[in-house]
Amino acid sequence: MKWTDVNDIAIALADAHPDVDPLSVRFTDLHAWVLALPGFDDTPERSSERVLEAIQQAWIDEV
Repeated sequence: MKWTDVNDIAIALADAHPDVDPLSVRFTDLHAWVLALPGFDDTPERSSERVLEAIQQAWIDEV
């Protein structure tokens, strides 16, 4: 997965953190959690606030 795979990341986050409310996650934690996902293979610096917002919104939609 890459940072652009927003929906795949959201699904993986929902599976990895089923008891977490996506709205309660700080972007610094979200960034770290995405980097820790199995199958995620992208440069940490390619992330941005806009990308993290899109991931968070997709995660909200997923749950």
